[in-house]
Amino acid sequence: MNSLKTTVLLAALTGLLLAIGAFFGGTRGMSFMLIISLVMNFVSYWYSDKIVLSMYNAREVSAQQAPDIIRMVSTLAQRAKMPMPKVYIVETDSPNAFATGRDPEHAAVAVTTGIMRVLNYEELEGVVAHELSHIKNRDTLISTVVASIAGVITMIANIAQWAAIFGIGRSDDEEGGGFLEMIFLIVLAPIAATLIQLGISRAREYQADESGGKMCGKPLALASALEKISYYAKHATMPEATPSTSHMFIVNPLSGAGSWIAGLFSTHPATEERVARLKVLAQRIG
Repeated sequence: MNSLKTTVLLAALTGLLLAIGAFFGGTRGMSFMLIISLVMNFVSYWYSDKIVLSMYNAREVSAQQAPDIIRMVSTLAQRAKMPMPKVYIVETDSPNAFATGRDPEHAAVAVTTGIMRVLNYEELEGVVAHELSHIKNRDTLISTVVASIAGVITMIANIAQWAAIFGIGRSDDEEGGGFLEMIFLIVLAPIAATLIQLGISRAREYQADESGGKMCGKPLALASALEKISYYAKHATMPEATPSTSHMFIVNPLSGAGSWIAGLFSTHPATEERVARLKVLAQRIG
């Protein structure tokens, strides 16, 4: 169900981008937006992992440098019948983790020094299993592509807004949408793109929770880890985190900076709901 939801929402997001091109530039505009989408997806596919790891100053570790975490990742990867990803450590007190990479053969798992200190072995194992599930399900690629398309839509809408303010643009008799339709898209397109992006992100988190719980065989340990990480995120945000990458973490690292309104536009499902689902999963698999 989560996979179907993701496919539908991703198609809707791409359709929205093409619709903006059609309204702003007719057939030529739609073709231009399609090209932009393909270019953004290509860049995201090949370079997103390097960009994100560099942003957080993550350092790759070997079995000699971090034997426990390497052994844990290796064991879970073998259990999931997937290639061993590279392992990175981010120096920060905030407990969190994320995965990145375009496919299972070119993937990385990053954990913070804070999460290794706060969680016990089984809880950390649940977190790693969650991140490996993202890699196996290719969620990191999906999230990056979605974020890229949504970013282009918002950028185009902002440009159109300023163009409308200063009266720049084509006349109503040219090919494409009219002035009122352009205003309509300026207001609603970024909101729609954001809601679709967040819907995909939440669906993939639920999927990774379930897959990760099954992979480690301890859904309750993952549930406990989520509660601990959420507690720290609510009381102190990660200084290094950015809104553009917050969706990648197992728990939104900027949770503490938000209000109840921000919760309506969350990249992650409510921790309480995630924990409840993991408890149901634990009962189901015994």
